[in-house]
Amino acid sequence: MKLTRIEPRSGTALLLDKGQSLTVVDPAGCQVADLLAFSRDDVREVLSNGRTFDYEEMIRLSVGNRLWSNRSPPMLEIIEDTVGRHDFLLTPCSRDTFRHFYPDKPEHRGCFGNLAEALAPWGIAEDDIPVAFNCFMNVPVRFDGKISVDPPISNPGAKITFRAEMDLIIGLTACSAYASNGGAFKPIDYRIE
Repeated sequence: MKLTRIEPRSGTALLLDKGQSLTVVDPAGCQVADLLAFSRDDVREVLSNGRTFDYEEMIRLSVGNRLWSNRSPPMLEIIEDTVGRHDFLLTPCSRDTFRHFYPDKPEHRGCFGNLAEALAPWGIAEDDIPVAFNCFMNVPVRFDGKISVDPPISNPGAKITFRAEMDLIIGLTACSAYASNGGAFKPIDYRIE
């Protein structure tokens, strides 16, 4: 099936029916994609990192793990993963992120702004945007609890595939933050099957 491209530092929203799969591809390598999921039946039901960590009993999620909603049903299952390193701790980058971490760089609305614009047609407001599942993002957690944001370990063509467990609205970006992407910004591709 044909891939659809998300240009660097931009985002989109799409519909994913129960049983369909969504494959997110890092075509050039070392690029993060923020992913959100909302129930089409009620957009107040949303992807939850807390429920997911609780029910999956781990923070390093890969094949066989499910991503759960704030209301406790599973929303997505990871069915293929060529990287095995993703983040579900950090929020989408935003103008505030740029002011905080990159005061010497041009300000950008970031993934947060891109997601808010893409999801607005479904009545999803900025305050409804939760922590994203950050495909390919490399956030090591040290023994003392300290975290860092390191360049992704994804090579060109790396991919992760999710199967929908309910009818979903998906938000997806090609991340805009410097540290998350090793200082360069590249596209993200996706396909629905």
